[in-house]
Amino acid sequence: MRRNPIELAAVATAAVPGLTPTAVCSAPDDAADFDSALLLDSEGKRWRVRSPRHAEASARLETEFLVLRAFTPGIRAELPFLMPTVAGTVRQGELSTFVYAHLAGRTRSVEELGAGTPALAREVGAALAAIHDLPHSLVSNADLPTYTPNEFRQRRLNELDQAATTGKIPPLLLRRWEHALEDVTLWRFNPSVVHGDLHEDNIMVDGERVTAVTGWTDLRIGDPADDMAWLVASNDQDFVDSVLAAYSSARRDTPDAHLLRRAALSAEFALAQYLVRGLAAGDTAMVAEGESMLALLADDVAAHGGQPISVEPLPAPAPAQSPAVTVQPIETEAETPGMAAPEAAAGQPAPLAAAPAVHVTPIPDTPEDDEQSSGGEDGASRDAVSRDAKGGDNGDDAGRGATQADDADVAPSSPTAEDRSAADRSETVSDSPAGADTPAPASGEDTSTTALTVVPLHRH
Repeated sequence: MRRNPIELAAVATAAVPGLTPTAVCSAPDDAADFDSALLLDSEGKRWRVRSPRHAEASARLETEFLVLRAFTPGIRAELPFLMPTVAGTVRQGELSTFVYAHLAGRTRSVEELGAGTPALAREVGAALAAIHDLPHSLVSNADLPTYTPNEFRQRRLNELDQAATTGKIPPLLLRRWEHALEDVTLWRFNPSVVHGDLHEDNIMVDGERVTAVTGWTDLRIGDPADDMAWLVASNDQDFVDSVLAAYSSARRDTPDAHLLRRAALSAEFALAQYLVRGLAAGDTAMVAEGESMLALLADDVAAHGGQPISVEPLPAPAPAQSPAVTVQPIETEAETPGMAAPEAAAGQPAPLAAAPAVHVTPIPDTPEDDEQSSGGEDGASRDAVSRDAKGGDNGDDAGRGATQADDADVAPSSPTAEDRSAADRSETVSDSPAGADTPAPASGEDTSTTALTVVPLHRH
């Protein structure tokens, strides 16, 4: 829901009884989340009105209301700037509009701040240090978020994964940000109280003094570099160095060495967060603007390298490599009956047999089955034929098989004729050439059983 300044003035009269606006104008604010206006009443007092555009922004204003109540008069007295005071609120449906007592000073652009005097840079650095030195109990007592360095890094990784799923982040930036988030050296810092939404529009300046800091909707304990992101994004190195020097001298704790690197990462990643918020809100103009800014950033990084954000340099993309293992199919040749495999030369490994790893040969009709049906006479005859196929004497008659069977009865310790017949048949099946004639199976006979001849594969 969008409201113009006149509508905001009307809402303010409902939030603050007795308020009579005589003049109104728009005020700078986060245009994606809030509508803001400045009012002048009949007594000459100034007021600021902030109205959320959606439920999430309304929740942030309600959080800020709780935060401001946590700043006791004693804590406020120690700060070098003023803080907002809520004068009234009104709820309309799911959204709550807040009216604040106006604070002296006005906002300035980053360029105006950078062009200011060194005294103004020192004021900005001192204000940042005062925020980061606030007691942690201020946040914990208000039940606000608290992050350790590793938790904060993991939170950013999760946000990066969410941004990557949109398919609208340039791959160069994804690699750059992921490398920085995986560089654990970069994330060794002492957590502090963080404003969370600090930028030039939340800093009120009067002359060379910072008079007030507004926008306390994202107060938390986390990475102090987040409050430096807007500063690094200014690209005014002299201004950045002056603010950092004043900040370091005013802090109770010495800032870590990689503060500005993480601030640069936060400034770049804010563009991805802006794009994700636009997609969630269904704001096509916001999405188009986010894509345009990301494309410009990717071009700048590709051309000039961008600001350093990682301690370890980003590795160059690995060139395409051939696979470590090349798999080639084994070529087999058709078996030729009677053709022997080529012999290997002396001292050389035997060549790979041109045969499949498993050779399946049907078993011919079983002699034992015939012996059971014919009384055993035909079985003895086939035993002799099997021995002939092994290279036995062709002149021997079939009676030799019967004689050997009788001898087996006399000498129980020697193999039986039935055992030798089975062994002979196995060798006959393996040695017989492909395509050799085999007796046709009798009608109704089961020929489904097959023999497997396993041929080992030899590697060169």
